[in-house]
Amino acid sequence: MKDTIANQLLESSLISQSQLDLALQEQGKSGGSLGYNLVKTGAISEKVFSEFLSQQYQVPAVDLDELEADAHSVELIPSEVATKFQVVPISREGRILTVAMANPDNIFAIDDIKFITGLEVRPVVATETAIKRAIDRFYDSADSLAEVMRDIENEDFEIVEDMEDDLGLAEAQNEDAPVVKLVNSLISDAVGKGASDIHIEPFEKSMRVRFRIDGMLHEMMSPPIKMKGSITSRIKIMAELDIAEKRVPQDGRIKIRIGNKKIDLRVSTLPTIFGEKIVMRILDKSNLQIDLTKLGFQPEALEKFLKAIESPYGMVLVTGPTGSGKTTTLYSALNRINLPHHNIMTAEDPVEYNLEGINQVMVHEEIGLTFASALKAFLRQDPNIVMVGEIRDLETGSIAVKAALTGHLVLSTLHTNDAPSTINRMIDMGVEPFLVSSSTNLIQAQRLIRRLCENCKRKELIHPEVMRELDLGDEQPFEIYQPVGCPKCSDTGYKGRTGLYEVMPISSEIREMILNRSSSTEIRDQAIQEGMITLRADGIWKLKQGWTSIEEVLRETANK
Repeated sequence: MKDTIANQLLESSLISQSQLDLALQEQGKSGGSLGYNLVKTGAISEKVFSEFLSQQYQVPAVDLDELEADAHSVELIPSEVATKFQVVPISREGRILTVAMANPDNIFAIDDIKFITGLEVRPVVATETAIKRAIDRFYDSADSLAEVMRDIENEDFEIVEDMEDDLGLAEAQNEDAPVVKLVNSLISDAVGKGASDIHIEPFEKSMRVRFRIDGMLHEMMSPPIKMKGSITSRIKIMAELDIAEKRVPQDGRIKIRIGNKKIDLRVSTLPTIFGEKIVMRILDKSNLQIDLTKLGFQPEALEKFLKAIESPYGMVLVTGPTGSGKTTTLYSALNRINLPHHNIMTAEDPVEYNLEGINQVMVHEEIGLTFASALKAFLRQDPNIVMVGEIRDLETGSIAVKAALTGHLVLSTLHTNDAPSTINRMIDMGVEPFLVSSSTNLIQAQRLIRRLCENCKRKELIHPEVMRELDLGDEQPFEIYQPVGCPKCSDTGYKGRTGLYEVMPISSEIREMILNRSSSTEIRDQAIQEGMITLRADGIWKLKQGWTSIEEVLRETANK
């Protein structure tokens, strides 16, 4: 096979004779396959070689660097088997396991995998170098976590209360200690699973670690209670927090690199009666979706939102509870209007992601750098567009409104339940109705709902009782999809999230109603008459498209 591959590569002019000689020379010295050494010596690129192998073996090629580990599939083939045969399990569909192989003609490897898993094997091809990287990536976090847990369980020690702090600190500072490996593996595992937060919670006789994935918390593991002090100390050392201070909440930040990814972690500690609870928010820029067209807007709603953010002045408000994706929407809007002739400035608490070409300021209230003072300073910096993380008080609201009225485009957020009630929230804050009326271009309320897994969702006819609950009693029953659960979605039935949007442009009629202090209900009725799609209506539309389930729509929207 080696001679066949070498001859085919030479005949295709993909490598020269001198490059082949160099690779063979390297193979003689270091071992490994010819293909591995051709890539290693730079004779051929991985991409070109994998395409060549695909033609040779008549099976599809895969880019393993772009794939996330499917934990259920990885568990089917032990790491020693994967290393021995240079194979990586990619996905399972029913009785078929798709496996990336450096040599798809290896009948012995395929037979062994069939015997171990009890499944049929569908081979695809990848280069040996890519498979080695994938084995390191796919198996490292799962294996090291299990190994660390075994080490910890086997440790023959118990921390007595008098000495707990000293021993916990000593463990946390020793780079070879099991606790260090555990915390590293925990973070790596959370990033691999696409979690947004890690919760580490101490109780009287146990500890619990949970990951928030697609907005829902999932219990992942329960470290031994004797590890409580050292886990807390290790994370506080990494975040450069005061280890001795356990009576007050603390905030810090950790910057790490996992593979080629740079990850920021925002760390928050909170004293509870059984110890400090720690929450780490994972800020992974590679997961940040800042393309407005991919956030889940209906076409007409997106058109209205784009018109508002592309106006030269005025205020655009994005509202919703914590965790509803407001920051992502604002970043996406800024990314859309980030042009060389615009001076864009943001005040955030904290700055979650760095955006190229935008001046971002982190608010520090303890030293007097509040949203209001930052906004005042911005207006002396000749801005075109200003983004204020949140309008929390009358001072910030008043400055934002005045900035919008003096030729600046102002983007900001508020915590309200829907678009119409935002107006009364601003007025209750103390901003005059005529200022709200004349400065505001558009108000948008939003929520995040989980998307159904495309691999396993099940079609069924909607139940009449559900039709009544959704206030659709007059409509004909329609087909919907329900969650099932499979290895691709970790048996949850959901994979990824999308937004629900209620976009309310401020028309001349609504401006008049604001001046007359009309109620939220009256403003809502007028906005619906003008074509506003409510959060519930947007949810029903996404239900009909097969994007989400009834449970998600009912959980996140009110019947209005």
